[in-house]
This record gives sequence, structure tokens and C-alpha cells, in this order.
Amino acid sequence: MGARLAPEVARRAEPVLGGTLQQVFGMAEGLLNYTRLDDEILVADASDKPVRPGEMGALLTRGPYTPSGYYRADEHNARAVTPDGWYRTGDVVRLHPSGNLVVEGRDKDLINRGGEKISAEEVENLIYRLPGVARVAAVAKAAPDLGERVCAVVVVEPGTHLSLESVRAALTAMQVARYKLPEDLLVVEELPLTKVGKIDKKRLRDVVRGKADSVEAV
Repeated sequence: MGARLAPEVARRAEPVLGGTLQQVFGMAEGLLNYTRLDDEILVADASDKPVRPGEMGALLTRGPYTPSGYYRADEHNARAVTPDGWYRTGDVVRLHPSGNLVVEGRDKDLINRGGEKISAEEVENLIYRLPGVARVAAVAKAAPDLGERVCAVVVVEPGTHLSLESVRAALTAMQVARYKLPEDLLVVEELPLTKVGKIDKKRLRDVVRGKADSVEAV
């Protein structure tokens, strides 16, 4: 599907499909699961330094199958490949004690609220737990004092009423950190999709920043 499947969606799907869902994480530049012995992974901060075990960071990979760069794309290569050969995948992950990588989302989906990095996917997964939520996308909205804040764009099931106050109260009851709580809520009839069927986050970011026509609100 080109993106991580939300845990709550997986829980809803299994009884309907009657099977066990399995996710496989990979990319055109190289498959990632349990890595080969001659491959390396690095979970790094913004300076490409290793984060502490269990902390969220950017995923970099290096090995004999890692491409040295993209054809005739020097500017992109400068961003995607480090001088010592690490490839920046664009994924945000945590390294589990088992050795597995937990994918938290894409680095472009991180919301920077006053220096606190918030995973949009984490917020989405929490909101998916609320009754009557059919689809949700969390995106950054400009905030004069903090830089960015969380805006939740939600599609609800018929007959469901959802307010910003009820969402914040429910997440607070789940003991979610206050800085991760949505500060704006937009309830819409449907979420815009890209040509390959993924939620069009760029369109939503433009909408909440007033740079594009609004999606159909309820």
C-alpha cells in the first residue's frame, strides 16, 4: 500500500477478512526486514548521530547493495546520501529491543511544535481508536508562537459527532502527552487521495495553511 497500515485499521480488518495480516516494509532502493549480515542500519538524529536505543530517529542504511546515488541528480544526492555512503530512507523509526524496526512514519510527516517532534502517524493511530472514526490524517498547521501545531482531519461514520474538545479529552484519558494533542480539528466527508491511493498529505497541508481550496467539510 506504500505506507504503514494503522494498527487500529488492522484490528478492524482481521475479523472481516478472516485471516492474519502481515506487513512487509521495503523500498525500491532496497528491502528492509532483518538485514543481511553485510548491511548496516543507523537510527540517527538531525545531525546523523545515533540516537539512544528506543528513541525515534531517521533511518539510514548502508551496504554493498546500497546505490551510490541517483543518475544525474547531484542536488538530490546531496540530500539523500551522506559523504560516507549512508542512504537516507526518509523513514522515521525506533529500534525495538528484539532487533526489529518500528516504523513511526515519514520524516516529512513529523510535526515540529516548539522543538518537540511529533509523529503524525502516532496521533492518527490514537484518533483511530475513537468510536465512529473512519479515516484520519494529522498534518502540521502554522503556529505563530510554536512554528507548527497538530491539525487532525477526520472522516466520521454516519451519525457520529466529533469535536476538538472530545478528541482532546479522549486522548488525555489515554495519557497522551499534552504537546501531542490536536489543536485544530477539521471534519470532512472524504480525504483527498494521490493517484496511487494514498492520503494526499501535501494537499491537506496546503488546505490547512490556506494555500489550496478546502476539501469538502461536513
